[in-house]
Amino acid sequence: MKKQQTGGTIIGFIVGVIVGLGAALAVAVYVTKVPVPFLNKGNGRGADLDAAESQKNKNWDPNSPLYGKNPARPPAPAVAAAASAPTSTPAPEVRAAASAPKPAASKPEAAKAESKPGADPLGDLAVAKAAAKGNVDPFDYFVQAGAFRTQADADAQRAKLAMLGWEARVSEREQNGRAVFRVRVGPFTKRDDAEQLKEKLDAAGVESALVRVQR
Repeated sequence: MKKQQTGGTIIGFIVGVIVGLGAALAVAVYVTKVPVPFLNKGNGRGADLDAAESQKNKNWDPNSPLYGKNPARPPAPAVAAAASAPTSTPAPEVRAAASAPKPAASKPEAAKAESKPGADPLGDLAVAKAAAKGNVDPFDYFVQAGAFRTQADADAQRAKLAMLGWEARVSEREQNGRAVFRVRVGPFTKRDDAEQLKEKLDAAGVESALVRVQR
């Protein structure tokens, strides 16, 4: 009797294990093959939310906080401006007519602008004096053919200009604590004459510069 009970218990245990494994396998197959309704609903809802979010971002207006609770109010100023345009057009004509006599007041402003100091106040003063005397040029013009550190170099440049047919003078001046010898042709009372000579010197291969000196 004991052997029969022991054998029946073992057989029952084995059968139970086999049945349990079969049930677990069936549940696993069901879970993997059959779609889960909750998961699908969650995915569908996420796609809808993503679409709504993308549409919201597409139509996003950075000035929306200024519109208040009703976003449809911003076009109203444009309509109001369009409605008020016909009434506001006559106003500029009236103002223009009223401001017509004011050109005379612009003359003091022009005088103030002319009285402001320029980049060369001495030159402006000389030009103003010349204009008062009858548009006479207040400057003498020189064509400087070089500035040298030694008297010998300056004399050599002066001799070169003499061979080309122009009489030059050498003048000494202190610059940055050192003596500088300048070779100049002139003076010329007209700027055009000095510029013509400069062009001739440049054509002859002599570097030159136009210098003006107040009379």
